[in-house]
Amino acid sequence: MPEMIEVEAYRRLAEKALGRTIATVDAGDAWFLKRGVTQAALNDALVGRDFVAARRIGKLMLLDLDDAPTLGVRFGMTGRLLVDDAIGVIELQYSSHRLETEWDRFVVHFDDGGELRVNDPRRLGGIELGPDEARLGPDAATVTYREVTDALDRSEAPLKARIMDQHRIAGLGNLLADEILWRAGLDPARPAGSLTTVERRRLHRRITGTVALLDSRGGSHMGDLQMARLRGGRCPKDGTELDRRTVGGRTTYSCPMHQH
Repeated sequence: MPEMIEVEAYRRLAEKALGRTIATVDAGDAWFLKRGVTQAALNDALVGRDFVAARRIGKLMLLDLDDAPTLGVRFGMTGRLLVDDAIGVIELQYSSHRLETEWDRFVVHFDDGGELRVNDPRRLGGIELGPDEARLGPDAATVTYREVTDALDRSEAPLKARIMDQHRIAGLGNLLADEILWRAGLDPARPAGSLTTVERRRLHRRITGTVALLDSRGGSHMGDLQMARLRGGRCPKDGTELDRRTVGGRTTYSCPMHQH
């Protein structure tokens, strides 16, 4: 379940890999290599070079190299990052707590003996070179009110689906979206374009504020709604039994009393 908060933790950890010369790369799982990337292409791009910056847009981690295409790392639902055996997120929701070496999908070995590893039991993440960053919308941590308005305007799509569309706003996954809409008092199934100006401003505040709060708490699963996200769960605000629906293809929890 790595959402943007978990990927930000991975990005911070990846800073420990900067400025270290890459000796070899292990990328034997061809399924994990995306958009035509091969082991040979990774060798050409990485070996003998250093990572010079670690960035993030939404759920995509970006490792810049000097005079070579940027390495893009996606973690899917169960991917973890390790650098020199330090782990970016200790407890990842909805993933195994084990770290089996057979789940290592991509490993960078540095000439100082250390390594950077992507461990992913379900193989839902991926590695690419030169990812198209322009395909992603503004990052949810810093999205502006105008950008939120642009994402919603004239859309008949469900509100939850719209804010989870990575081309519109980058970074929000299922847990963050439910928490944000619960805090904003907005029905996830409402047409995105139906929000009033007041509601759009409230949504914008809740997006940036919730991301910042849960980042400080240590994970996307640290929201106030999380413990109630189960059949028969009750709203932490008013005690009403939560609705459990599928919205935008995702299991969704919301309060019928205060989310409109």
